[in-house]
Amino acid sequence: MDFDQNYGHRKNVEGYARALEQFDAWLPELLGRLGRADLLLITADHGCDPDPSNPSTDHSREYVPILARTAANGAGAALGVRPTLADVGQTIAENFGVRVEFGTSFLDQLG
Repeated sequence: MDFDQNYGHRKNVEGYARALEQFDAWLPELLGRLGRADLLLITADHGCDPDPSNPSTDHSREYVPILARTAANGAGAALGVRPTLADVGQTIAENFGVRVEFGTSFLDQLG
């Protein structure tokens, strides 16, 4: 939320860059803590132009980024453009051994 609220909407390019650098530096620590049964999903509540220097302060696109990882998936795979955000929910459900009404899980694509 800080990326969006504190930097994106406020067009704070330098703050946005620093926040990305801090997140990038911290991410290997998080990945190193993943256990064999863990699923990590990094996503957002909405898509937006990732360039805080874009003149618009509004949300400028509909795509929501999804980065997903399991401890076993190694190099990863491109998930492509998903037909619905419900795919995230279905993936989480499958990870816990249940199924929900909507979405298509991409858990098997993670390794």
